[in-house]
Amino acid sequence: MTEPSARPTVDVVIPCYNYARFLRACVRSVLDQPGVDVRVLIIDDASGDDTPEVVAELTRDPRVEGRRHEVNAGHIATYNEGLLEWAKADYTVLLSADDLLAPGWLARAAGVFEANPGVGMVYGRVVYYRDREALPKVVAPPAGRTVWSGVDWIEARCRTGQNVLSSPEAVVRTSVQQRVGGYRPDLPHAGDLEMWMRIAAVSDVGYVRGEPAAYYRVHQQSMMRTRFSSLFADLEQRQAVFDLFFREHPDLPPRLRELANRSIARDALWRAVRAYDRDQLAEIPVDELEDFARRVYPATARLPEHRALRRRRALGPKVCSRTQVFVGSHLVKRGRGLVGKQIWKWRGQ
Repeated sequence: MTEPSARPTVDVVIPCYNYARFLRACVRSVLDQPGVDVRVLIIDDASGDDTPEVVAELTRDPRVEGRRHEVNAGHIATYNEGLLEWAKADYTVLLSADDLLAPGWLARAAGVFEANPGVGMVYGRVVYYRDREALPKVVAPPAGRTVWSGVDWIEARCRTGQNVLSSPEAVVRTSVQQRVGGYRPDLPHAGDLEMWMRIAAVSDVGYVRGEPAAYYRVHQQSMMRTRFSSLFADLEQRQAVFDLFFREHPDLPPRLRELANRSIARDALWRAVRAYDRDQLAEIPVDELEDFARRVYPATARLPEHRALRRRRALGPKVCSRTQVFVGSHLVKRGRGLVGKQIWKWRGQ
């Protein structure tokens, strides 16, 4: 009789739709993970390429299992099938077939879970790279770990109004994932942010600094990576996420919802500001953006972005774009964004 393994177990769910050409490398990046026992769960969502043949090849390894949909179910149903119905290990990862796990990532994440029973999700740094390019070399910050309370992590999301995870770098305690549920069909383009916050509402969140956690492939046909063409799509989806989340978690401090609304409003106003700087009023509906910001955050007039918009309206788009009179403020904001990005690489927030 085989003795059960004392090592952490991880189920990696890999939804695949017409990504046969990426699947072997994706699965190999999981099977090569040291220090944990992995099970790869491939769900072929009725692909029209040679995914079935590749899955048949890969499942010769007993650590790999596969199933195929006869009819395309779509990404949300496929994700939830793997996360909620199939995964049974200690920890779970949702990994798109065109992405890769970084060497040693699962063991590093498992170490945080094992040392912190209250942690429900651990993530690390994701590295973006373009299709047909070699994996980029990165300068890794000093190794370390940070654990936030769930409320503190949610507050950080509200302050920025932005998601900080791409998905392949997230490892979730399976019991927590199945407790909070999966992706929501009514949030097809920002549901990951809402789910991360749902996890943070019931558990702590960990971050691992140092070596990358995953590699996110950027290409024209990336699964669910194409945004809506509407200018308002991203704003509206993120606002819908915060609205739904706080409606379902009324016990959280009210100031958090106000922070989130303020962040979304500032983002909308800044897009209007940049329309003046680029003389794009014919393409970008500035008035609608301002109305959206006001609906989201009635105290819009107190925001610096609103004052910036008023100054540009006084001069007009031609003057703003030709003289670049406000280029200094744009450079300052851009500089802060770059600094924030570097801080995120080090701290995860």
